[in-house]
Amino acid sequence: MKAIIIHGGVRVYGKLKENPERVDELKKAVKMGYETLLEGGSALDAVEASVRYMEDSPLFNAGYGSSLNILGEVELDASIMDGKSLRAGAVGGVKGVRHA
Repeated sequence: MKAIIIHGGVRVYGKLKENPERVDELKKAVKMGYETLLEGGSALDAVEASVRYMEDSPLFNAGYGSSLNILGEVELDASIMDGKSLRAGAVGGVKGVRHA
């Protein structure tokens, strides 16, 4: 069985209504990851495909749509883990890099 689950980042629930365009973008991100699995890609490949799609969208608080730091700059943290091997990597405070 192949499955993929994503979330679109942190929001203040109860104060904002869900944007239908944002829901459509989440569905597209899931589709990107799921298609990667169907094509024989690993779970790690699928996660990367979904996250890259979301990072390119201004509708999520990652990548292009990031929340700004106190100086008004985009500053990113990222981490990823391969559950099969338990290998992981992370970066913090990254500026000026696409798909950290």
